[in-house]
Amino acid sequence: MSLKSYQNVDREALAKDLDEIHKEVLARVCEQDFKHLKKMERWGQLCSLLGYGTAWIFPNPISALLISQGSFTRWTQMTHPIVHKGYDKIANIPASYTSTKFAQGWRRFIDWPDWITPAGWHQEHDILHHYNLGEKRDPDHLQHNMQWLRQSNTPMGLRYAIVALFTTSWKILYYTPRTHKELRISQARKKREVLPAMTRIQAWSPFSQQGRALWLESILPYIGFRFILLPLLFLPLGTFAASSVLLTSLLAEAFTNMHSFLVIVPNHAGDDVMMFEDKGKGRGEFFLRQILGSVNYPTGSDFNDFFYGWLNYQIEHHLWPDIPLNQYQYVQPKVVEVCKKHGIPYRQDSVFKRLRKAVDIMVGRTSMLIPMTHANG
Repeated sequence: MSLKSYQNVDREALAKDLDEIHKEVLARVCEQDFKHLKKMERWGQLCSLLGYGTAWIFPNPISALLISQGSFTRWTQMTHPIVHKGYDKIANIPASYTSTKFAQGWRRFIDWPDWITPAGWHQEHDILHHYNLGEKRDPDHLQHNMQWLRQSNTPMGLRYAIVALFTTSWKILYYTPRTHKELRISQARKKREVLPAMTRIQAWSPFSQQGRALWLESILPYIGFRFILLPLLFLPLGTFAASSVLLTSLLAEAFTNMHSFLVIVPNHAGDDVMMFEDKGKGRGEFFLRQILGSVNYPTGSDFNDFFYGWLNYQIEHHLWPDIPLNQYQYVQPKVVEVCKKHGIPYRQDSVFKRLRKAVDIMVGRTSMLIPMTHANG
């Protein structure tokens, strides 16, 4: 999209068209949306059940993939839309499926047993990422976050190898400490405290406040649940069975990291995706940036969307994060038509094409577009 085309988009008309779609969708939300969520939950639970039900026989990648999909589903298809208030508008659903109760307190280990804490995820993702997409304040801005590698003297081949290794553990190496950091900053700001500068090592240190929270709220509980408690449940079947579950669980952890990296990271990166140097102003500008700063993958059916965690509707999700999962199938073609009407590029590609583009950004081979400084074709 050229700079001229970007500047000439009628923001007010765009906002009006998209607001009409949103209003229409909210009127459609009903009990069927919750039933659909429960179906996705059952699919994920079935994957977990089959995974652990076979993991004790011997360590194997099939069981690991099933466990991985179960974990991936809890994050992307349960936690993600529920915490975004996607089901709060549906009457008479269990309180545990609403944003105020889901994964709160002891329910965390039932609803979302993960490295990431619900409070940290809400601050980092729901607030900072969604309302600063592609801007410097976006904590998930890939090009900014990878400057250390992009500007390094590391040979290009080794850069790609570093990224490949990173994909197997990025939830604990990146997302978990980042969400803790953003939550701590938010808490300190509310208390009018000034946080001291902290190195990455200090952020992991149990002797710092942020480090203690990281260990006590994320690392130790997750290790205890996933790699100690669950394998021990199989001990009556013998030490080999328990060891098999442990080894399969470790492999599943690598798989779910790679799976989530594949569908999450490329959503907002590529040499055809825009980043923004200034803060956007106005509802129309906000909507425009969500479209130009996001990319979709193939869409259209529950089976397809289940394996993408419904993150294949990233454009629609960033426009309206508060709608139920299955409503994205309804609004997606409508958004395509609005983009055509206003001459806005609507990017939808293979996930592997987007992965290549994202990795090229990470290693510094390419850079993202900056519409406010120069024209781009």
